[in-house]
Amino acid sequence: MTLPASEFIQNKDGSVYHLNLLPQHLANTVITVGDPERVNAVTRYFDKIEFKVQKREFHTQTGTYQGKRITVISTGIGTGNIDIVLNELDALVNIDFKSLSVKKELTSLDIIRIGTSGSIQEEIPLDSFLLSESAIGFDALLHFYECNHILEKEFSEALTRHLKWPKENPDPYVVNVDKELALKFNEGFHRGVTLTNCGFYGPQGRVLRLKVKDAQLNEKLHDFNYLGKKITNLEMETSAIYGLSKLMGHRAVSLNAIVANRATKEFSKDPKKTVDKLIQLALRQIVA
Repeated sequence: MTLPASEFIQNKDGSVYHLNLLPQHLANTVITVGDPERVNAVTRYFDKIEFKVQKREFHTQTGTYQGKRITVISTGIGTGNIDIVLNELDALVNIDFKSLSVKKELTSLDIIRIGTSGSIQEEIPLDSFLLSESAIGFDALLHFYECNHILEKEFSEALTRHLKWPKENPDPYVVNVDKELALKFNEGFHRGVTLTNCGFYGPQGRVLRLKVKDAQLNEKLHDFNYLGKKITNLEMETSAIYGLSKLMGHRAVSLNAIVANRATKEFSKDPKKTVDKLIQLALRQIVA
């Protein structure tokens, strides 16, 4: 089936619409970062850079690190942007750009998120690193796709009961990490359950001028326990990365630099240094 121009949108040079990439620009190992400036923070460790492009918040560089070809791309903040990035990354390897049809043989990407996050547990300290073994989505993104077969339903049902979740809010969903890819990152990481929020202020319980509906939400999240698993940290992309990757047949893992501890009300004195240490650790383990 040929994909209509309104669904698979290409630029005049044939590149995919938002990312401005052609298939040859993409490596099979992809590092995603939120901040466009963080792309340079990763690729400064590369042996060489073969390609660069930036469009809107989507900054991409492809090169080699210790001989391994890697693409680094900034997603911007939030699961809405992840929907764009993951679909277009998948299109680059699994859609034929000439016939505009899905390929018969599909390619699986390794997608590694290197991002910042805030802990909600005292025992996950500032400036430490955490690998997300599971991700809880407080956004509604995955519910727009046929996704029930990849979700941890009993986990999410237990959480909604614990939180007395309002009916008018989208149901939380839970997706697990790709266990095989996670094995690569076996040194220097706490393991935990990451909650992906649809915003930075109210959805994460921050109050500046606006009152939040549930002032005790973070305390309830802190106290939740499902079969020995506690929610460890809050951020804004992981659930969508895990969910879309599983649906498309890619492998994904989220690595978090803990730059805030909401339980102790502390913030890192040097978050850039913490992120840089995570970048170096992740690169070493990617090629190990």
